[in-house]
Amino acid sequence: MKVEIITPDKELFKGEASYVGVPGVDGSMGFLNNHAPLITVLRAGEVKVKTDTGEQLFPVKGGVVEVSNNTVIVLAE
Repeated sequence: MKVEIITPDKELFKGEASYVGVPGVDGSMGFLNNHAPLITVLRAGEVKVKTDTGEQLFPVKGGVVEVSNNTVIVLAE
């Protein structure tokens, strides 16, 4: 799936991933290919992105995540 993690200052990640985990306000959640459409608010924590080359963690202070059509967009603080 396509993944973008964007902050007001810069783009932290843009590329393909097999899994994305986020710290939602109602608890942690993860996304795989063909996930149902979703928009939710994030709390402070780490966004985890798994790619073919390994796993990356991106600290966030909050934000919003949108999942739609095998695309995950994280607008992070």
